[in-house]
Amino acid sequence: MSLGVFAQKVVQPASTDPNWSKPYPPFQIAGNLYYVGTYDLACYLITTPQGNILINTGLEDSAPVIKSNMEALGFKFKDIKILLTTQAHFDHMGAMAAIKKMTGAKMMVDAGDVGVVTDGGRSDYSLSGDVSTYAPVKVDRVLNNGDTIKLGNMRLVMLHHPGHTKGSCSFLFDVKDQKRSYRVLIANMPTIVTDKSFSDIPAYPNITHDYAYTLNAMKKLSFDIWLASHASQFELQRKHKPGAGYNPDAFIDEKGYDSQINYLQDQFSKKVKGK
Repeated sequence: MSLGVFAQKVVQPASTDPNWSKPYPPFQIAGNLYYVGTYDLACYLITTPQGNILINTGLEDSAPVIKSNMEALGFKFKDIKILLTTQAHFDHMGAMAAIKKMTGAKMMVDAGDVGVVTDGGRSDYSLSGDVSTYAPVKVDRVLNNGDTIKLGNMRLVMLHHPGHTKGSCSFLFDVKDQKRSYRVLIANMPTIVTDKSFSDIPAYPNITHDYAYTLNAMKKLSFDIWLASHASQFELQRKHKPGAGYNPDAFIDEKGYDSQINYLQDQFSKKVKGK
C-alpha cells in the first residue's frame, strides 16, 4: 500500500506532558555523541566525517528545534545521512518524515516496527485508530536483532527489545574522546503502555513473551554510559545542568540502570499476575 493513502489523515494525539515540547540546550554527551532533543523527548546525534546519524525526532513540531540544536553545536542539518528510532510511537517519530524529506537521509527500522512506521502508527497495537498519529515514513532498510549500522568510523549494533512496541530497540556502540573510549547504550526501556490484560490484545499475541525476553536481555548488557528514549528515564536533568561543561562520567550510572530495569520487571510481573 502506498504512503499516499495515509498522508492526508494525520492526527497527533494531544500531549499532556509539557516537557515533551519544552526546549533544552543541546550538549556533547561523550566523544561524537550529542543530545539534540527536547527537555524529555531524547534525540541523539552521532557525527562522523562521512555524515551523521540522528536517533529519534520527538513530536511533529520538533524538526526546527532539532535543526536549531544541531546548528548551535556547529553541525549542518543536511549532513544527516541515517535516521533511526528506538520505537515507532508519535512522540519519537513525529518529525521523522519531515526530516527525511529535508535531508534525504535513509530510514532504518527494526523489522517489528516497519508496518507501523509505514502507516504512521495506524497498526500499533496500543495506539491504533482510524488515522495516522504521525506522517508515514518510507523504510529504506529493515533491521534485525544484532544488525550493524555503519557510517564512517561508527558501528552501531541494533538490539531487538520488543514489548513497548513490536519493534522497540536499543543501540549499542563505542565513542571516544582524548581521555578514553566509552561503550554507550541507548536503551528503549520496556515500559507498559496498555491498560488491557496482555491476554486481551489479539493484535499482539506474543506480547507477554516479548516483554519477558526484553527484560532478560537487558539485564545482561554491558556498557559504560546508558541513555534512553525519554530524558526522565535516565535522569538527564539531574546529571546535566544547562551550560555545564563536558562530563561523560555523569552518565556512567549502572546502578540507575539496574534500578530502572528492576522496577520495570516488577511492573511486568504485576501485569502478568493481573494485579
